[in-house]
Amino acid sequence: MPHDATLSRCVALVPAAGIGSRAGTAGPKQYEPLAGRVVIAHTLAALAAVPEIDSTLVVLAPDDLAFERHVAPAPNLWVARCGGASRADSVQQGLQALRERGVADDCWVLVHDAARCLLRPHAVQRLIAACRDDAVGGLLALPLADTLKSAGRDAPARAEATLDRTGKWLAQTPQMFRLGTLHDALLEGARRGIAITDEASAIEALGLRPLLVAGDWENFKLTWPPDFALATRLLETCR
Repeated sequence: MPHDATLSRCVALVPAAGIGSRAGTAGPKQYEPLAGRVVIAHTLAALAAVPEIDSTLVVLAPDDLAFERHVAPAPNLWVARCGGASRADSVQQGLQALRERGVADDCWVLVHDAARCLLRPHAVQRLIAACRDDAVGGLLALPLADTLKSAGRDAPARAEATLDRTGKWLAQTPQMFRLGTLHDALLEGARRGIAITDEASAIEALGLRPLLVAGDWENFKLTWPPDFALATRLLETCR
């Protein structure tokens, strides 16, 4: 009997085992206070507001003792202290933890950055609606709007050329793929020594073509110190 994709379960996976060394925060950036609560609490609240998502698994570092101080427990919020040295490692370990909780390989997993705390639930619903009947899955992304420059290797602060931005997109998260496919893609990427910068890059390395689903500009990843001030202003004025 063919699989009915419309009935597939959706779970979210949030890798949060890193520290965000470029952010300039006193501790891991996911625990930086922002408009009344920490970064990851905003992120998890957005995912919890998506009715299509059954449960969310947060992947923490093995020695993380801070999470429960900042995030209240919930029946559909799972925690696994199995994070690895890289994002790909943490996602791979998280997928295994989902399997151990009974999540099947044909279920959809939405991997989302803990530091994208301005995610809007309607954007996640747009992604789910676009991908649920797709054979591959996809990701939120934005078409590149700005002029794209390349810098010279010997002068990294100077523009060397203007690049064609046609067909260029900025990848965001969530990125939505079936558990078994993503698990196999990450293993294959590691075996081949491919630099896996996001889940879609692992899927692409299998020769598959993920859907690009229009995201929102404010769904940016908090990376640099000024990002936190901008996120605070947006959270305080738009919500």
